[in-house]
Amino acid sequence: MQYRFCGRSGLQLPVISLGMWHNFGDVDNFVKGQEIVFTAFDRGVTHFDLANNYGPPAGSAEANFGKMLSQGLKNHRDEIIVSSKAGHFMWDGPYGDGSSRKYLMASLNQSLKRTGLEYFDIFYSHRYNPETPLEETVQTLIDIVRSGKALYVGLSKYPADIADRACDMMEEQHVHCLIYQDRYNMLVRNPEKEHFRLFEEKGLGFIAFSPLAQGLLTDRYLKGIPADSRAMKEGAFLHREDITPELIEKISRLNEIASDRGQSLAQMSLAWLLSRQGMTSVIVGASSVRQLENNLSAIDNIEFTSEELARIDSILK
Repeated sequence: MQYRFCGRSGLQLPVISLGMWHNFGDVDNFVKGQEIVFTAFDRGVTHFDLANNYGPPAGSAEANFGKMLSQGLKNHRDEIIVSSKAGHFMWDGPYGDGSSRKYLMASLNQSLKRTGLEYFDIFYSHRYNPETPLEETVQTLIDIVRSGKALYVGLSKYPADIADRACDMMEEQHVHCLIYQDRYNMLVRNPEKEHFRLFEEKGLGFIAFSPLAQGLLTDRYLKGIPADSRAMKEGAFLHREDITPELIEKISRLNEIASDRGQSLAQMSLAWLLSRQGMTSVIVGASSVRQLENNLSAIDNIEFTSEELARIDSILK
């Protein structure tokens, strides 16, 4: 495993982190999930990314990770980074969603109880909520650090201008915003427009989620839409109508470049992200040890020639 310093800090993260958004809830096989987590740690993945609403059902990923800690990782607590978040809907009523002090503090305490941890290494505001004054959200994050319930804080999916203000507010009280998290992959490049400047100016680390675009940047859809794919599931973030012939053609051309590099499309997609300036880590999910190990092999070749990058850009444009 390779590690990179997270922005302007002394904290290093593995270039590939394990996300627990799907495949680690109560509806999944606990033993299989535990095998994935233990294998990841054995391979040098020291960062595990959670949130209060991960599952399904919401909260179950944190609870299951807590069991995994107690059954095998407890003695390695100081060797791992555990992050969690709050900001999306979690429970009924006016205090179970948003970015208020009441919600963030209550959710943080619930998450610590579910995982059995005394503190999180990183705690995020999971999304910007314009109905809550930014000052209230930022002050809560500052107080979370000062209380010792999180060592660092970060922001996820914030507009660049709002994130800029939030970082300045934290710095005024001598708390540095460690990291920014957002969706970023070959097909979704929005953070490049404004956020990359922010990372450099404010000294933020950047961690990308959905690096494989919900499976689109793999060989899974090259020959059509599999019956058991996410695109065929009701309520999924990836919809069948999104997978157009034009998109399949683009993915097929990317796959040819990956093949020329001796990589799978998934491996090249991860390597491409890790080659980007300012990238600290990418978060991968996994439904099997085999899939995890395939993704981890991406770090074996993260160098691109100028010709390869030009071919990729011509396809993506």
